Amino acid sequence: MKKYLLILVYISGLLVANSQELPTKTNEVDEMLDELLMEESFNDIVASLANLQFLYVSVNFNTNTYFSGRDINVDQFNLTPQITYMHSKGFYASVSGIMYSKFIPNWDVTITTAGFGKSFGKNKIFRYNGSLSAYLYANNNVDDLYNSAASISLGVQNNNRSLGTQVASSYYFGGEPTYQVISKSYANINLFKNNNHNLKFRPQLNFILGTQLIDIDGITVQSNLLDYETETENAQLTSNVFALIYTQLNFILQYNIKSFDFEVGYNLNIPSELKYETNLTNTNYFNFGISYLIDL
Repeated sequence: MKKYLLILVYISGLLVANSQELPTKTNEVDEMLDELLMEESFNDIVASLANLQFLYVSVNFNTNTYFSGRDINVDQFNLTPQITYMHSKGFYASVSGIMYSKFIPNWDVTITTAGFGKSFGKNKIFRYNGSLSAYLYANNNVDDLYNSAASISLGVQNNNRSLGTQVASSYYFGGEPTYQVISKSYANINLFKNNNHNLKFRPQLNFILGTQLIDIDGITVQSNLLDYETETENAQLTSNVFALIYTQLNFILQYNIKSFDFEVGYNLNIPSELKYETNLTNTNYFNFGISYLIDL
């Protein structure tokens, strides 16, 4: 079991979403696979365990909710539980959900994902990944909800897995055609490490681009699910314009002990003004996460 516990270090970081809206949530499992290759020793572990299988159970709490990095004047937290099966051959599958404190019903959507990812190149510093996701909504009476997504990503990191960057792209099916591109650059800094404990600082910079523009004119999907009306500016944003939606900075502290992983982070959203938008303000929130590794 001890050698399996080493893998917990490489899965960390899953719990912080790049953004707090559904499209980006589907990239979290893909990010988990990238995290697995952030340490030099992981390739040796996989080589010795050709049929490694495990479950990774996690829950993440975000203190506030923003859509496309923007404040919609609704003070609500969100909760994201997830269970993921992974195999050392590169296959994985997960089931996750998103709960918002002021939606009716609170449980918004269930997401199922299946995918495959592999490392390649000299010293295995490059990685590709592809996945398919499907969505089951608690409230199906909202127009233009997409029902599935396809995602691909390509990443590169240095030899000691302390610095890396990744570009991920997703296309969403059903409703209005939507696609999204996320550029992620990260560092992985060990503050303290021994056989049983590991404390890390993991800053991250994300650029979120796409056609997933917020609907200022009513926040269509979100406002239909709230238990009270919210006031928003009247504006029309065309959903077929590709643009930088917002930039996000994550400052993450992560502590690993045995099979448990604890995480706390501060996250800053810097929205970019789109057509008809003015005087946007930055938004921020804290996240807290706990996860557990189960050896199969």
